[in-house]
Amino acid sequence: MKPKLSIIITAFKEPNVDKAIDAIVKQNIPYEYELIVAAPDDATKHVVERFNKNYKQVRFFKDPGRGKSFALNLVMQKLFGDIIIMTDGDVCLGENSIKELVRPFENPKIGVATGRVVSINERDNMLGYWSHMLCDAGAHSIRQELHDKAEFIECSAYLMALRANIIGEFPLDVAEDAYIPYLFHKKGYRIAYAPNAHVLVKWPTNFKDWVKQKVRTAKAHETLDKYAPDFPRVKSFKNELLQGWHRALSYPQTTKELAWTFPLFVARLYVWANVIADTKLKNKHYQDAWDRVSSAR
Repeated sequence: MKPKLSIIITAFKEPNVDKAIDAIVKQNIPYEYELIVAAPDDATKHVVERFNKNYKQVRFFKDPGRGKSFALNLVMQKLFGDIIIMTDGDVCLGENSIKELVRPFENPKIGVATGRVVSINERDNMLGYWSHMLCDAGAHSIRQELHDKAEFIECSAYLMALRANIIGEFPLDVAEDAYIPYLFHKKGYRIAYAPNAHVLVKWPTNFKDWVKQKVRTAKAHETLDKYAPDFPRVKSFKNELLQGWHRALSYPQTTKELAWTFPLFVARLYVWANVIADTKLKNKHYQDAWDRVSSAR
């Protein structure tokens, strides 16, 4: 039997949420599905209502505006799908991404699958180049390697799918794209990487926003120790030091790109210094909340 799908888009005043919805409903999806857009704002609600006129499977869920994880915990209780697909209102899925993301679930041992994050930033400037390197030489390379070895994979919150009715609620102060796969891993399921399920992402275009985004992401992963001391960590300062440098240095295609690579090492050290200062010295930990990075829209 073909699985039913519940697709969730979480959003908060996203100016391009219409593109995120359109990129899904225009796909050839050979499954019965519902598309729930969870958001606290009326602007998003009006966009969803417009789509509902032509696509009855598109519906709005008003969340109380207390953050993405809070919204997911609420909406996941109201879905009909056998497989739940999570994505965001500030990204767009590539062609056939839904089918490609569902494909691994033909194996009953797969509990979670994640897609490939693709940068849409121009590569002709330093921050744009960094986005491509971190997506390709970083996330894609690592996830493909772990998938091939059938080892644990930390997923991307930009595009992740999971079997329904396996886990309950998850904490609000931790990265859901790491903790949800961990819960499935503890239950004996494998995590899959679907490299042909593309999710197109615009990354920050100024350094202040870049640091803000990276610090927030890293702090969400640091909280994992609170709930899962045995977490098979992939994203960490130690792993970046031991494994990141050779992936980075093998990625540049021109002398200019090589020159842009070395400042990235310094920038990543700066990010981790901020994370350590906040979490270890100031006791300021990650909290679920809608926190916009303007230049990434």
